[in-house]
Amino acid sequence: MIDNFALAVSHGLILLAAWLLARRDDLDTEPPPPDAGRPPRA
Repeated sequence: MIDNFALAVSHGLILLAAWLLARRDDLDTEPPPPDAGRPPRA
């Protein structure tokens, strides 16, 4: 039988990781591609 404490700890750590990842500012922004300043090729 699985211990309830082990379930609480593992799920708590997963929730903590998800919460910390969701708070990151760089998730909403992407760096421009390396050739963003060049005119398009014809």
